[in-house]
Amino acid sequence: MIHSYKLGGMNIVLDICSGSVHVVDDVAFDIINMYEASDIKGITEEILKKYPDDPEVTKEEIEECCHQIEELKKANKLFTPDTFKPMAGELKKRTSGVIKALCLHIAHTCNLNCSYCFASQGKYHGDRAVMSFEVGKRALDFLVENSGTRRNLEVDFFGGEPLMNFTVVKQLVDYARSIEKEKGKNFRFTLTTNGMLVDDDVIEYSNREMSNVVLSLDGRKEVHDRFRVDYQGRGSWEQIVPKFQKFVKARDNKNYYMRGTFTHANPDFLEDIKTMLDLGFTELSMEPVVCAADDPSALTEEDKSVVMEQYEKLAQLMLERHREGKPFTFYHYMIDLKGGPCIYKRVSGCGSGTEYMAVTPWGDLYPCHQFVGEEKFKLGSVFEGVTNTEIQDEFMSCNVYSREECNDCWAKLYCSGGCAANAYHATGSVKGVYSYGCDLFKKRMECAIMLEAAKTLDGNK
Repeated sequence: MIHSYKLGGMNIVLDICSGSVHVVDDVAFDIINMYEASDIKGITEEILKKYPDDPEVTKEEIEECCHQIEELKKANKLFTPDTFKPMAGELKKRTSGVIKALCLHIAHTCNLNCSYCFASQGKYHGDRAVMSFEVGKRALDFLVENSGTRRNLEVDFFGGEPLMNFTVVKQLVDYARSIEKEKGKNFRFTLTTNGMLVDDDVIEYSNREMSNVVLSLDGRKEVHDRFRVDYQGRGSWEQIVPKFQKFVKARDNKNYYMRGTFTHANPDFLEDIKTMLDLGFTELSMEPVVCAADDPSALTEEDKSVVMEQYEKLAQLMLERHREGKPFTFYHYMIDLKGGPCIYKRVSGCGSGTEYMAVTPWGDLYPCHQFVGEEKFKLGSVFEGVTNTEIQDEFMSCNVYSREECNDCWAKLYCSGGCAANAYHATGSVKGVYSYGCDLFKKRMECAIMLEAAKTLDGNK
């Protein structure tokens, strides 16, 4: 399978199963797209008819191009057959029972009242609560006990707003550090915060102990303050931006993400990215809102064309800044054309419910943070382990080949089947397909590949 498209002044051909990326001229682009549906004679006639006035387009040149395409096909760099489907189920079974990461819901409460919050203002449709040290300690022990031979373990401090329970965050980090050597493990911690409680202590401690921090900012002041308000309805932009600037400067402008959300109110999210850049932030992420289709914040079909255009303009801005020596990172455009994720990751997906789980303040286990509060998806607890094996088996069977709609999709080995939570909330099944999200993902991949190809070509000049 191949996928061919034109973007950024380039003709790009992806060989899906090998991962090869080809940037070609117009004639080669046309020939490749005709190659498997016609013979050389038919291709030659069509190309000569299409380019009658080009002296370089001759019968001999067309035949030579066809020969080169055939050599690439033999080398498994074009039209490579899909040999991954038979191994899809087996790959996940190899890591069955091995957990590598936990999302600790350290606080089911928040000091902001964001109307678009998928977590119902941090309560996850339940009661407000904070995690005790005892529950968190047991969660870390559970992770160690179920991590097999893995040395590197990841723990995300999440909420609600985790800084509302920062004392316990510190206690848990200290406990994890105290057992690392004995257990032969290495913990990597991440903190996600809305910034309201950031102070010098948070900055100093996080820069010492957190491998990454995720800072919530929606971009322009008027956009951010539309949704990210306190319980008196006051916007938080003025309060958090100086704190985030100080936080990021203290981290030497690395190992963080400025994470924003775009909604129906700001499908022109590139303007929000530009605001973040103007504020000095260069590690950026803007995510489409996750909410019910009838929510006023939900992206509409009319928004889709605007968002697609924004992704293209973003890639062009990133290329311009790269060429000017002022690069910045956009999370969804991070792609390695030379290596990239291993085939296990490409086929199996994120590992929610199997390798990765979320832990509530009470110690209950869920497949990921987006399923917390959905009682049918409760897997068990850190005290009893996984007891709902039926649900875990359902997640174990999730892979890119378990979704019929993905079979003929060119992006399947880039998205790995997509987000199970988005699929469930859109279709009622974790093996469903959230088609709106698929369209946005495919556009992001086209832009990301174009951007990397252009940078590679720049480097070869």
